[in-house]
Amino acid sequence: MTDTLLATAFSGFSVDDLDAARDFYAGTLGLDVEETPGMGLWLRIPGDSGVFVYPKGDAHVPATFTVLNFPVADVTSTVAALRERGVAFERYAGTPVETDDDFVFRGGGPLIAWFTDPAGNVLSVVADA
Repeated sequence: MTDTLLATAFSGFSVDDLDAARDFYAGTLGLDVEETPGMGLWLRIPGDSGVFVYPKGDAHVPATFTVLNFPVADVTSTVAALRERGVAFERYAGTPVETDDDFVFRGGGPLIAWFTDPAGNVLSVVADA
């Protein structure tokens, strides 16, 4: 039985610098970003209700897990295009998820590449199933 009391939801995560987050998500990644005065930012993602980004200042601790995944048709070309925009991708050298020279993990499952936002939160581009 489905309980319609919880029919929709959205996720959120913190950052230490809201201005840097706005510049990164809107300017670098090209997402539609809406400021909620005194509260934070809404990342408007097509097909999604959005993601709330809120400031925590000095109390912010970057997530040690992936907080936002972007499904894409071609991971390798998306990584290359984002690198041209200044996005630095993770290598995870010496770990089970070590990436190749294109910064893409190809060791099983969908192709995936990880990067961080200015607050250190982990994001990814992942092959669209």
